[in-house]
Amino acid sequence: MVKIIFAAAGLLFISACSSTKTSTSSSVETLPPNSPQYKPAFDGQTRIAAVKTETAFTTKVITSALAKPWSMAALPDGRFLVTEKEGSMRIVSTNGTVSNKITGIPTVDAAGQGGLLGLALDPDFANNRMIYFVFSEPVAGGNHAAVAKARLNNDESAIENVTVIYRVTPTYKGDKHNGGKLAFNKEGHLFVSSGERSDMATRPLAQDNSTSLGKILLITKTGQAVTDPLMLPKPNDRPEIFSSGHRNPLGIAVHPTTGELWEAEMGPKGGDEINIIRRGINYGWPVITYGIEYNGATIGQGLTQKAGYEQPVYYWDPVISPGGIAFYTGATIPEWKHNLFVASLSGKHLIRLILDGNKVIGEERLLASENQRFRDVGMGKDGKLYAITDEGRMYCLGTE
Repeated sequence: MVKIIFAAAGLLFISACSSTKTSTSSSVETLPPNSPQYKPAFDGQTRIAAVKTETAFTTKVITSALAKPWSMAALPDGRFLVTEKEGSMRIVSTNGTVSNKITGIPTVDAAGQGGLLGLALDPDFANNRMIYFVFSEPVAGGNHAAVAKARLNNDESAIENVTVIYRVTPTYKGDKHNGGKLAFNKEGHLFVSSGERSDMATRPLAQDNSTSLGKILLITKTGQAVTDPLMLPKPNDRPEIFSSGHRNPLGIAVHPTTGELWEAEMGPKGGDEINIIRRGINYGWPVITYGIEYNGATIGQGLTQKAGYEQPVYYWDPVISPGGIAFYTGATIPEWKHNLFVASLSGKHLIRLILDGNKVIGEERLLASENQRFRDVGMGKDGKLYAITDEGRMYCLGTE
């Protein structure tokens, strides 16, 4: 066990190096489920065997000077552009330098779970300096998640020519379940995750394709629907809807080899999910779920399976509250290659899921001793894994 002393942004932090053996034992989850009456649809759908990383790796706190960071994206030179919930962006260097607030951000409604949310860089950012972001846009009658694009100016002090390209509707006077994550597919189109706004009045709209609540959407860089001529939408359906039946999807990531979209979705009390998102598929909320209401009541008819609704690849009960997700594409920790990493908010750890095709075959929980609400996770240009927390930290996991 090696200790590392790392100073950045006025912080002195001591971290331990992990070097343990792979194991296939009982699940890492030791708490009883909230809904023990619900059984998985197939073996390995939940509480898969625990694993441990063999490779020795270091954990460093890069900075603790962020204010409620929400999403991050690696810039071509290795620094990170970071959104902060209250309505600001900053650039963070891997040596811990944090920029001043970037100006030009639209006014956001930061109440509850709203604010400045997901972030993605244009695939051609190195040439056009365009960024895309989601924010809770305050309007008459409430708010909604809006997708905007803008150019990061040359001196990185401001964004310019901000244009809203898509608005999730209907507008609602609430402060929860915005979704708000972005990811570009291999064709250069933009996936957008939207939540169903939580309340009983809006929850059923996850099943209503005339609205964009509780959906995964696919749009162009100008906000137009991307459709498949072999799967044209039904009359009255919004053509930008890629999938439906989602509660609050806070993590989406494109698999580095298959190109498939993977998603992490917050369940109610129990039933957090990992899904592979495919066009035209209904993922069931609120008709089927492995969770219950926070007061213990049954949701709907208490169904976990029903014809016409997709099963999650994996679920957690009790919940871990998944935030952002990322596939590991670095080379320094070979056993992590193409593993899916999940930021856990209420669980206060970083989850590593080992995949075999579309199945989860092992789970590891990292950084649990840090007692941080992990909000987002992503790859750096240096091949290391980075994560941000609600408490303002940015972590780096890698080898020296």
